[in-house]
Amino acid sequence: MKSDKIDIRVRYAETDQMGVVHHGNYALYLEIARIEWLRKLGISYKKMEESGVGLPVVSLSVKYKKPIRYDDVITVKTMLTKAPSIRLEFDTEILNDFGEILSTANVVLVFLDLKTNKPSRPPKYFLDVLTK
Repeated sequence: MKSDKIDIRVRYAETDQMGVVHHGNYALYLEIARIEWLRKLGISYKKMEESGVGLPVVSLSVKYKKPIRYDDVITVKTMLTKAPSIRLEFDTEILNDFGEILSTANVVLVFLDLKTNKPSRPPKYFLDVLTK
């Protein structure tokens, strides 16, 4: 599985006074989608961290095309763009109920050895799951 979709209903606290999602919440939506992408592959991010592997974000770019508003149900489509090496890169689209693209994003993460705090190769189990 190289792509996945998840639906999220926008909560009031995620919007500004105009009822539009605050730009800072886009990173949260992207993270929710990535964690669910991993979970659907059978990989627990919590267990990954407990085993000493982290995935910090090193680059995040978002293009805002149309506003997302309070109580909208958005679909966050997460696509793995390259075979993972030290880096893990995703392209993401956020769509409304009509399938219109509201925003696009690119997120780059790095596999990190949490003991040495240095970049590392992906764990074997991670690569094995992707090749199934």
